[in-house]
Amino acid sequence: MVDNCIYCKIVKGDLPSTKVFESENFITIKDIHPKVDGHSLVISKKHYGNFMEMPSELYNELLECVKHSVEKLGAKDFNLAVNTGDVAGQIIKHFHLHILPRKPDDKFVFGV
Repeated sequence: MVDNCIYCKIVKGDLPSTKVFESENFITIKDIHPKVDGHSLVISKKHYGNFMEMPSELYNELLECVKHSVEKLGAKDFNLAVNTGDVAGQIIKHFHLHILPRKPDDKFVFGV
């Protein structure tokens, strides 16, 4: 855990969050600034600065967590996004993956 990391504080329970799903190494919470209805974040419980720092042994559990979270959110269509590094738009330096449930009229544009 990193003392000044907002996601470490959420994982420890020091900051409030709305939990969607939890596994041994990950927690899914609702994003406090959602881009679309149901926008959620899958966060590693252990502090890894980004996707590249996370051990590959956790990838299967991460994907299972995403699947269970998507089911809990009731999302049929969705985008997944991982921002790694400043140029890619990573703001909080703790691994997290965005789940963006999509609806035909949400007006959100997921660009590449």
